[in-house]
Amino acid sequence: MPEGARILVVDDERQIRRMLNTLLGAHGYSITEASTGQAGLAAAVESHPDIILLDLGLPDIDGVEVTRRLREWTQIPIIILSVRESEREKIAALDAGADDYLTKPFGVGELLARIRVSLRHFSHPSAEPLFELDALKIDFARRLVWVEDKEISLTPTEYDLLRVLVQHGGKVLTHRQLLRLVWGEGYEADAHLLRVNISNLRRKIEKDPTQPRLVLTEAGIGYRLALS
Repeated sequence: MPEGARILVVDDERQIRRMLNTLLGAHGYSITEASTGQAGLAAAVESHPDIILLDLGLPDIDGVEVTRRLREWTQIPIIILSVRESEREKIAALDAGADDYLTKPFGVGELLARIRVSLRHFSHPSAEPLFELDALKIDFARRLVWVEDKEISLTPTEYDLLRVLVQHGGKVLTHRQLLRLVWGEGYEADAHLLRVNISNLRRKIEKDPTQPRLVLTEAGIGYRLALS
C-alpha cells in the first residue's frame, strides 16, 4: 500500500462516509468525501485521488453514469460499494468502467484487500481533464468545449466523437473503430452516419471546415486528430 494514498469516498449516507473515514484513516489513507455525483466528479478533479469508492444510489446522478464520466478522462481505480445485489447492476457498473464491486454490508478486511489490489495494479496516467490544441480547448470533467475562447455547443454524439479522437490523438482510427467506439456494436457498417457527424463536428471546431487541420481524413481508412 502506498503510504498516505488518497481515497475519494462518494456516498450520500453520512454514516457510511464517517465509518469509512475512520476505518481508512486508521490504516494510513487520506480521505476526501462527497455526498453527490456532481460533487464526486468535482472532487476527482480537485483532490487527485489514487482510488475512488463509489455508491450507485446517489441523489443526483446514478453511480454508473458517474463512472462513465470519469472514464472519459481518467483510469483511476473505481470500486463500487452498493446495496444493489443483482448481476445486471454489477455488470452495468463494470461495463461502465468500474474496477471492482462490493455489496453492502461488506467486511472490513475484504474492502482493505480490494483497495490494496487496485492500488497495486494502477499507475497514474498522464491524462488530465483539460486538453488544449491550438484554439481548441476541452474540459472532459465538465464536458465543455471552446474554440478561440468561445464555448461551442456540441451534440452528445459530436462530443463523444471528439473525445474518442482526442483519446487516440495522432492515431488513425478506422471507420469501423470509430463507429464501434462512439455508437456501439452493430453500427460498424454505417459509414454515412460517421461522415455526417464528422462534417458537423468540423463545422464547429475547424477554422475552415473545407480544409480541416484538426480532424484529418485518411482516405479509404478513417480519421485522426492531428496533434502537430
